Amino acid sequence: MYNYKNHLILSGSKIKEALLKLDKLASDAILFVTNTNNQLIGSLTDGDVRRGLINNLTTEHVVDDFIQGNPKFIIKGHYKVEEIIKLREGHFKIIPVLDKDRKILNVLNLRIQKTYLPVDAVIMAGGLGSRLKPLTDHTPKPLLKIADKPIIEHNVDRLHKFGIDDLWISIRYLGEQIEDFFKDGADRNLRIKYIKETEPLGTIGAVSTVEDFTHDYVLVTNSDILTTLDYEDFFLDFIEKGADMSVVTIPYDIKIPYAVMETANNHVISFKEKPTYTYYSNGGIYLIKKSILNRIPKNSFYNSTDLMQALIESSGKLISYPMRQYWLDIGKPEDFEKAQADIKHLKF
Repeated sequence: MYNYKNHLILSGSKIKEALLKLDKLASDAILFVTNTNNQLIGSLTDGDVRRGLINNLTTEHVVDDFIQGNPKFIIKGHYKVEEIIKLREGHFKIIPVLDKDRKILNVLNLRIQKTYLPVDAVIMAGGLGSRLKPLTDHTPKPLLKIADKPIIEHNVDRLHKFGIDDLWISIRYLGEQIEDFFKDGADRNLRIKYIKETEPLGTIGAVSTVEDFTHDYVLVTNSDILTTLDYEDFFLDFIEKGADMSVVTIPYDIKIPYAVMETANNHVISFKEKPTYTYYSNGGIYLIKKSILNRIPKNSFYNSTDLMQALIESSGKLISYPMRQYWLDIGKPEDFEKAQADIKHLKF
């Protein structure tokens, strides 16, 4: 398991200790020097050490004598995803994530992660999973395994791969098992909190209870979806179109085996020979401006479709993001079986 703290070294440490840490980091060999308050002072690479030794420093010197004092970094909650893309394209791989006081909160590894989206995520995991009984008699549906790990873990890992590390999980039925499984997420370089529903709050009502989102954008997703969605493209599409809310939609083609005629007053105006009509259904994944979440009534039953309808009626900008990658809603036994077969061919 990748641990960002392996990249940290305390100011005043001997360069010998730094060399040992750099050696263990291998292809990710960069250290970030911090003070006792965990604030970033500088960075250190093998190249910095070599240059120091050429300039008559020795292995008895401390890391502070070798460091580069102006490393690249990002401030959590105060950056744009375009900055991450620019760093990625500039071949920067290891980037510290700081708070406003320059304390290191995380270290982004673009060799492992695709990006670092400025998004909080809420995973809805409180359902009964009734259609999958008896599998869900003693295990909540999100913890049923697809191949080697639970459905919800596939989702969490996918979100983390796109740099979403502030997570809330809404739990109810057998929710303590989910809480025991993930705990606070620290061992995964995540921050996980739990929304405990004492009664059903619909498909998005639980989001109203969260008051400490870090970012201006919130992704809400069902926990029982298996998907290879490109969350960065989803986010960039949302920003480009200036949306208030974007819904992942699943295309369904309906093929008509006959010519379809358009008529008016029994007159044929036009016809199409064996047309195909494409309709889009709700995929259960939403990206929403944080300010829009104020429309969700507190602690009340409220569905995502209610929020969509409210946006439509108020002339808010609700957009569709047609799904181009793999998506499967694991609701029925046949879906569960399909997921077991499909997972062997998916690349996450």
